[in-house]
Amino acid sequence: MQKEAKLSSLGALDQARVPSVTDMVYDELYRRIVDLDLVPGTKLSEAEVASRLEVSRQPVRDAFYRLSQQGFLSIRPQRATTVTPISPDAVLQARFIRMALEVEIIREAVRLMTPAAMARLEAIVAAQKPAVESGDRERFHERDDALHMELCEIAGQPQVWQLIKDNKAHMDRVRYLSLEDGARLAYDEHLSILEAVKARDPDLAVSKMRDHLMRIGDVIPDIRAKHAEYFEQDLQN
Repeated sequence: MQKEAKLSSLGALDQARVPSVTDMVYDELYRRIVDLDLVPGTKLSEAEVASRLEVSRQPVRDAFYRLSQQGFLSIRPQRATTVTPISPDAVLQARFIRMALEVEIIREAVRLMTPAAMARLEAIVAAQKPAVESGDRERFHERDDALHMELCEIAGQPQVWQLIKDNKAHMDRVRYLSLEDGARLAYDEHLSILEAVKARDPDLAVSKMRDHLMRIGDVIPDIRAKHAEYFEQDLQN
C-alpha cells in the first residue's frame, strides 16, 4: 500500500527572505554597472571580485551568470569577462516592456490613492529636488526608483516592481547618463505625474507616465553622440 503523504510537519515559509550572498554580489555589481562605475569594456575577474567583496568565488560566478543573462556581461571561455556596451535596441525593448507595466500601475494607483499614499509620493519627489540642485545623479536615480516602486505598492502590486526592475535594466545606464543634463526635466515630469494622480485623473496620469518613459528614445542619439565609447559600435561603419 502506498504511504499517505504527511504534510503536517511543513511550516510557514519566512517570506521576508534574507538576501543570499549571490543576491548581494549581484546587487553590488548591477549598481556599479548601472551607475557606470564599471564602464563598458571593463574586465572582471571572478577571483578579484571575490577577494574585494570578501566572498567565495561561487556566488560571484552565479552573479556573473545572472548579469550575462540580462546582457550586462560578456562571458567567453578562455577570454576575459567584460561589461557589455549599451545596446540601443535593448534599451527600446526594455522601454516597451516597462511602459506596458507602468501604464497599468499608474492607472490602478490613481484608483486606490489615499491621502497618506499621496503624501508618501510627494515626500519622495521632494527629496529629489536637492539632488537636482547639487547634481547628485546617484541620489536622484535612487529616488526615481523609489517613486516608481511606491506606485506599485499603492497599486496593490508590489511584485510588479521586481518585474519592472528586471526588465528596465538596459534603460538604466542611458537614464543615468541622461541625468547629467536632464535631471531637472525628469524632476518636472515627476511633478506633472503627481499632479495628475492628485487630481485623480487616470487618463492624464497615464499620458504623463507615457511621456516620461518615452523620452529616453528621443535622447539616445544625443547621449550616444556625447558618450560613444559606452555604446555598441555601428558595424556598418
